[in-house]
Amino acid sequence: MSIKGSFKKGSLDMLVLALLTSGDKYGYEISQAIGERGSSVLRLPEGSLYPTLYRLEKDGHISSYRKQVGERRMRIYYHLEATGAEKLTELIEEYNAVNEAIQKILSGLGE
Repeated sequence: MSIKGSFKKGSLDMLVLALLTSGDKYGYEISQAIGERGSSVLRLPEGSLYPTLYRLEKDGHISSYRKQVGERRMRIYYHLEATGAEKLTELIEEYNAVNEAIQKILSGLGE
């Protein structure tokens, strides 16, 4: 697995929760936002997203509801719960700590 692959896998919960802070979204919308905001570096196959959404919902961090779109089509929207907002704060703190440690290591490469 490439480093980009492991980064995405370890950070997907944080990215999904962060995107839901701005409002409810459906799966494809979340996937598109990750690709667009991630400057196409973070591409996410839909098959990777849905297991994450289901797990976050099972853990109580998000909830879902169905909404009719058009005459026959239904979309499942995901909503950030209070526990998800708390989890996001934890994940961001962990990410920042790891990022800071990596930057310290990289800054000493020329020494």
